[in-house]
Amino acid sequence: MSLIGHFKQLSSQQRHAFLAAFLGWTLDSLDFFLLIFCVKAIAGEFHAQPSAVLGAVFMTQAFRPAGALLFGMLADRYGRRPILMFNIFSFSVIELACAFAPSLSVLLVLRALFGIAMGGEWGVGAALAFETLPKEGRGAFSGILQEGYALGSILASAAFAFLFQHIGWRGLFVLGSMPAILVFYVQARVAESPVWLAGARKREARSATGLAAPILPPNLLAFLPTFLFLVLLMTAFMSFSHGTQDVYPTFLAVQAKLSPETIGIIGILYGFGSIGGGIVFGALSEKWGRKRAIVTAALLSIPVIPLYAYGHSAFTLGVGAVLMQFMVQGAWGVVPAYLTELSPAPVRATAPGLAYQLGGLVTSWNGKGQALAAERWGNYPAVLAITVIVVALTLAGLAMMGREAKGREMSEA
Repeated sequence: MSLIGHFKQLSSQQRHAFLAAFLGWTLDSLDFFLLIFCVKAIAGEFHAQPSAVLGAVFMTQAFRPAGALLFGMLADRYGRRPILMFNIFSFSVIELACAFAPSLSVLLVLRALFGIAMGGEWGVGAALAFETLPKEGRGAFSGILQEGYALGSILASAAFAFLFQHIGWRGLFVLGSMPAILVFYVQARVAESPVWLAGARKREARSATGLAAPILPPNLLAFLPTFLFLVLLMTAFMSFSHGTQDVYPTFLAVQAKLSPETIGIIGILYGFGSIGGGIVFGALSEKWGRKRAIVTAALLSIPVIPLYAYGHSAFTLGVGAVLMQFMVQGAWGVVPAYLTELSPAPVRATAPGLAYQLGGLVTSWNGKGQALAAERWGNYPAVLAITVIVVALTLAGLAMMGREAKGREMSEA
């Protein structure tokens, strides 16, 4: 069945839950990428090197696991819907505060707080979506959901290309606080996860009979090796995406010497490439399985390196960036379904998001490290090329070691 066919079969409740998760991740991504595109401008205002400003990206990634754990545990305890609303409101307010940062030090602290808020959204939103959606077409919906991240980068690219010259980086951060409006949509249209509600009724029944639930269900102990594998897998995934994205606008500005408008347009184009990759490989994972789709997309990124890192014009660099992000986000498109399928119901809002963000913690040095290496050697292309080769091969190898879980029932305890 086609993606459109799967979407038509969804109930109104399922569509609203999926849209809320998608928009939440999109707007979270928008706020993250606004900083990425403004690195050079922020460095100029605070009289710092780009690598110092990219320390703000490090702070965001380093604190995301805390948010995944905090908001995930709250969502497992109090429900996906109210915690998603609180989460969206939190990162919107912090983004607004960033617009008024008086120094780089204050901005770093605010981006750490933003990391906590950003870290919670993915796991809570994915749990709400996949506990509400049917298992049929889950891979295709996974690809679309994950590409909310790419759509956020497109919106950030467009804002940078067309508004930066008029409102500056501080004005862009004010614009980035607008996601708070999404809270009203979730409040009015989105229902609680039926899986969480069923679990809540069971807990109430046990409490009424005087039976206390175990502190740590036995099946969670058996899940621990799988969780550790997921952390390793997400470390490779995070290195794959951030290693190809975080310093790329800086490379285009500093070494390729392209204008903000051109950089923004390239960002828009590779954002659409990302969405295409996520949808294509997410749908293919329904036929091939999650593992094969990940491995194929990862390995196909390597032949793109000459255009992506060594292109001699804005056109060739743009083509390379589009193809690279098609493969990178193609592999990523499988992630939401794969992680939720492998996680047991009692911790489905906590475990996937925590594994996701712990991978980000391990690779939180990536953007700053790449920038420092490029500044020292004066060679951004070599840094980008080496990163792609190493992480693509590592990701493919880890994915082949994992187990397949396509089609698992979300209601399983």
